[in-house]
Amino acid sequence: MNFTDRIRPTDKGITTYLDELKNLDFQIPTFQREVVWEKENVKKLWDSIYKFYPLGSILVWKTDIKLQNHRKIGGHEISDGSFDRTEYQYILDGQQRTTSLMTSLYGGPIEGKAGFDPTIYIDLTVEDETETDDDSYKKRFLYFDEIDDKNGIFKRNYGRQNKYDNGLIVQLLYIKQNFSSVERALVENADYDYKDYDHPVREQLRRVKQVLDNYRLSFIELKGIQVSEVCQIFERINQAGKSLDIFDIVVAKTFRPEKDGVSGFYLREYIDNFRTTNNSLFLQISEFDYLQILAILIRENIEGSRIHNITPRYLNDIKTEQIEQIWESAKKAINKTFDFFENTLNIKGPQLIPYRYFYLTISSYFFNNENPDYSFLKKYFWFYSLHNKDLLKNTGDLDDHIKFLAKQRDSGKYDFQRFLLDRETLRKSSYSSKGRLSRAILSLYVSKQPKDWKYTDRNVLVDNLFFSIDKPNLHHIFPTNYIAQNVGGNNLNNNSLMNIAYLTQITNLEISDKNPLSYISEYDANPNFEQALESHIIPSNLLKWSRLESMPTDALEQFIESRIDMIIDELKGILPDANFEVIDTKEKTEI
Repeated sequence: MNFTDRIRPTDKGITTYLDELKNLDFQIPTFQREVVWEKENVKKLWDSIYKFYPLGSILVWKTDIKLQNHRKIGGHEISDGSFDRTEYQYILDGQQRTTSLMTSLYGGPIEGKAGFDPTIYIDLTVEDETETDDDSYKKRFLYFDEIDDKNGIFKRNYGRQNKYDNGLIVQLLYIKQNFSSVERALVENADYDYKDYDHPVREQLRRVKQVLDNYRLSFIELKGIQVSEVCQIFERINQAGKSLDIFDIVVAKTFRPEKDGVSGFYLREYIDNFRTTNNSLFLQISEFDYLQILAILIRENIEGSRIHNITPRYLNDIKTEQIEQIWESAKKAINKTFDFFENTLNIKGPQLIPYRYFYLTISSYFFNNENPDYSFLKKYFWFYSLHNKDLLKNTGDLDDHIKFLAKQRDSGKYDFQRFLLDRETLRKSSYSSKGRLSRAILSLYVSKQPKDWKYTDRNVLVDNLFFSIDKPNLHHIFPTNYIAQNVGGNNLNNNSLMNIAYLTQITNLEISDKNPLSYISEYDANPNFEQALESHIIPSNLLKWSRLESMPTDALEQFIESRIDMIIDELKGILPDANFEVIDTKEKTEI
């Protein structure tokens, strides 16, 4: 195929397009979103056509891939659901316009508007008020409920009912199919004189006929293009900025209707049902995450699967039978993964997981693994979460991780290499909802099940405080305004995660911008307060200063250095068999 033919603009007449649709020449995949049918918007659509304004192009993908598709559009059959073809034409963008045109010309039921007739009529007596008129379409294009006076009951419709009875308000499709009859009815009208060929009403009728005969809808046809590129094209040309997700493609491609004793298959339903297994927030990870997990499990456990990677190019090759083969074991592995995060690491939601690839690697480890080593898995998680280097950021890293975990699963042997930690990196760490290190540090704090400072017998319910927003409910141990106004000699950013703790909102508000010496002394009356501080990995020097009622001028720096020491000790306890190396790039840059 010529390269220039891969993406080809073309056009069709309105009724030609709709006739081809009714003849089953086009399909609308089920991943197309629900149509929102608005009366005013349909009128505006016809006003644009009436004025020969261009509409956005309808995107059509020509391919030999068979996808699940809608059987009806606006009540009209567009697929019998059973035929096979060498080439399918899928409408990827333009369902809204297509539905509006189909129902306004040919009628049909509109979901959520029971009893409403969407057929469009045109009032031939309405003229444009000005060259820039933008309001006359409301009177020109009408629905029958705006015409019918219900035998004189609806007085507001008297005038339009009279026009309709005299052939001045006509159904659009009737003009297209019976133009001569409409014109003859005007000429032979006994009450009004429309015999003059140049009468404005007859001129308007001819204009409408020309519009219906000559207006061309724009199409962009994609042919010989792989799924991944189709998704990119869709996202870039779609005016609403929506993306076409590979998950939607796979759902439609793997769909199998129940037929002749063979059970049906609908991946979206599988995922939706799985998400109701329990109340875990992890179950609500994205559909794309689920798809990539399945791809890895298929690749690792089905010989000759041809799923060599987790990119759209290979996700597109996932087969229904492959998902069915691993599904039951996959559900168990994924649930064990989420349970590991929640009940072994005490991380209650996906917002804090440093790498989304952990879903894939750990699910692969749990798959059909009757004797998982949770102690090893904890080491694995913290080693790669807090290592100074980003060691799980691409699919090459992902493959290495899966091999590493498989070796331990199959032989019980593993060997962690050098664990590198940079004190300066920890000093400079600050909150980022998408930052790997930020989430890793906050996960470490969470894993200790921190206690509230006021009510020290209560855990801080971190899953209720941390949301995927720019500013979660995190407390500055040295309050921002207090530092700015009262403490000198600090060269560090007080927004460092080394100056952060999880607290309940009530306790956080009580502290506000108070002097740390003041609010610490208030809580120190509780005999369990020191243990509560330890649960936050907070050093004791803060408590010592409070009891002395005095802080050094570089208190924040001293506090942060002490907290870094505690984090290092915590990690050394978690990773006793790792080659632990701590560096300080700040010291190196100052030499």
